[in-house]
Amino acid sequence: MAVDLDPSLLDVLACPNCHSPLAVDHDRHELVCTGNGCGLAYPVRDGIPVLLVDEARNPHGVDTGRHHGDQSE
Repeated sequence: MAVDLDPSLLDVLACPNCHSPLAVDHDRHELVCTGNGCGLAYPVRDGIPVLLVDEARNPHGVDTGRHHGDQSE
């Protein structure tokens, strides 16, 4: 299924990790952060962007400062 988001929605969405704009990767069905040094890729499931850092694919080994099981938050 292709990523089909309203362009006005994409204009207001931002990476929850670094607050940079997101770009659509149609091949992987993801929204990819355009920020320098971030690049997290967020899945789009059933047409809904899942903008959770814990759900993001981390293609560049970015340290998000969040770790599974971290109870300090």
